[in-house]
Amino acid sequence: MCDKGSSRLQIDWRVDDEVTAYPDAVEAMETRVAGIRNSSASELIWLTEHPPLYTAGSSADPAELISPDRFPVFQTGRGGKHTYHGPGQRIAYVMMDLKARNSDVRKYVRALEEWIILTLARFAVKGERREGRIGVWVVLPGKQEAKIAAIGVRVRRWVTLHGLSINVDPDLSHYGGIIPCGISDFGVTSLAALGQFPTIPEVDMALKETFPQAFQEFGIGDR
Repeated sequence: MCDKGSSRLQIDWRVDDEVTAYPDAVEAMETRVAGIRNSSASELIWLTEHPPLYTAGSSADPAELISPDRFPVFQTGRGGKHTYHGPGQRIAYVMMDLKARNSDVRKYVRALEEWIILTLARFAVKGERREGRIGVWVVLPGKQEAKIAAIGVRVRRWVTLHGLSINVDPDLSHYGGIIPCGISDFGVTSLAALGQFPTIPEVDMALKETFPQAFQEFGIGDR
């Protein structure tokens, strides 16, 4: 389903109730981005899930794909290394025209991080940034750190593709087939593993409600 966002530019929201095949998602993103560039389509925030799979970003090391036959592996144009996608993980694909909003890619990535942090806070989870480690992290009871959300983006002629993923309640054992994001010193976690059990629609609502605050510098929420 789709609805309209409120901003000085028009942003559509698409929310999927079922899993989306990864190649279909990439094709749909490419088509939408082309439309944004030629002004025939609005910007889009797309919330979805995928069946279990691994993706390899532009700096992925083949040695970090431990179990290449476990799930399908897709080469992708986003930045970063290997990551996992699967049911119980909410993905937000962001197709935004930075040239029309704020031509600062670093601020864009930081806004994605802030969006995750604000969303996690709705479920009493403190997400944190870590210098030199992309994504959002939490401190576990034993003081170990674990990754709860990943970010992987591509910017083509100032229009963004890909986005972020938040672990709501995925099968965390599926991460065992890769070294997630090339970082072997830390684990991964989820809202469920931390004792929080929101539904996917509740996470979607939190993402919608926190989006304007996270992207204030990009003209979101202007009336």
